[in-house]
Amino acid sequence: MTSSTAWSSASATCQLEWRASRALSVGLRILGLLAGLSTLASEMPRFAAWSMAVLAMAYGECLARRHRNLPSRRLWWVGGRAPELDGTALQHAKLDWRGPLAFLRWRDAEGHVRRLAWWPDTLPRAARRELRLVAEVAPHTPSTPPMAP
Repeated sequence: MTSSTAWSSASATCQLEWRASRALSVGLRILGLLAGLSTLASEMPRFAAWSMAVLAMAYGECLARRHRNLPSRRLWWVGGRAPELDGTALQHAKLDWRGPLAFLRWRDAEGHVRRLAWWPDTLPRAARRELRLVAEVAPHTPSTPPMAP
């Protein structure tokens, strides 16, 4: 005799935290370094190449620090309802997947498009499964309104 429980994907709930990815921060630093090295390897005049190389590496470091300093966010999503981020309902929320990366896109109260990305180092497998399940039962809203007849 098996002891299985009745479960429905319509009752799926996901509550998780978004935090800045260390892997992305390291990647931004590496890209800045590579951009600097590529300008030094080019046939630019030496003064311009060194100036641009320093700027590229500094910009990569600036982007990495900016990403690392982003505050943590709390996502709460119940299947069939709009997700909430830090207690605020998200309008036109859409979850996309690119392999193990999850991208959440929505519009804020002013109509601006906002995004969050979960990298594998910030989203464990169990949470990834929960997020996939709850996103499957989310109400699908068209990204563009239907055309008038």
